[in-house]
Amino acid sequence: MESSRGQGGIQQLLAAEQEAQLIVSAARSAKMARLKQAKEEAEKEIAAYRAQVELGFQKKLTESSGDSGANVKRLQQETEAKIHHLKTEAGRISHDVVHMLLKHVTTVKN
Repeated sequence: MESSRGQGGIQQLLAAEQEAQLIVSAARSAKMARLKQAKEEAEKEIAAYRAQVELGFQKKLTESSGDSGANVKRLQQETEAKIHHLKTEAGRISHDVVHMLLKHVTTVKN
């Protein structure tokens, strides 16, 4: 009788072990499913954020390239104004510079 009780106890232990393995396996499967779902949701959020940032970048790029023609024209006008100013100043003081150079070249110092 004791052997049948021992055998019954062993059978119960084996059944409990199998049940525990099934529970652990189900928990692992559920965990993997949750991880997969979380990964997919994160990838969707990343894609949406990336699209939003790209849209903002393209908008800024369009705005700045639209202004580049105006910037080029403004820079050309500023450059021409500076060149004109430098030529005017050079013409104004060239006589004095030539006179100063001639004075230093022709003066002999001992």
